[in-house]
Amino acid sequence: MGNLLELVKQRQMRDDLPTMGPGDTVRVHARIIEGNKERVQVFEGVIIAMRRAQNASTVTVRRISHNGIGVERTFMLHSPRIDRYEVVRRGRVRRAKLYYLRDRQGKSARIKERKPSPREIASASQGLPGSVPTPVAVTAAATGAEPNLETPIAPNLTDSTAATETPVPVAATQE
Repeated sequence: MGNLLELVKQRQMRDDLPTMGPGDTVRVHARIIEGNKERVQVFEGVIIAMRRAQNASTVTVRRISHNGIGVERTFMLHSPRIDRYEVVRRGRVRRAKLYYLRDRQGKSARIKERKPSPREIASASQGLPGSVPTPVAVTAAATGAEPNLETPIAPNLTDSTAATETPVPVAATQE
């Protein structure tokens, strides 16, 4: 009987989930049924808690509504009512539960952005699910070209304007 239950749990689990954790800003695309119509509603916010329990895993997402009131929703990770999860940005946090954000507003409620690891950059360039697209991968995907990870994203500091300026000799300024 236990094997049958495990088999049912395994069939209900999703395999298209992105890697996400507390502090990440996500968009949850949830299917909502109103009468005989079905639509997708997007809820974007910061993950303040995750509960891992196989197919009963949940994620609690918090956002501030347009009138300044905090709204939290708890979503089942493997629910068929969820169309997809989309990671907008990665947050750098040092706790598993971010309940302290409930008492904060404004700048004190901000979370620093985490830089993507080399593994995340490589998976984003390959278009793997659960990866955060980097600017290099996004521009390469838009143009249809292979991403060149060797070129820097920031502009070159020795561009044409800096090269045309005449350098001042050090000896001339000391006189």
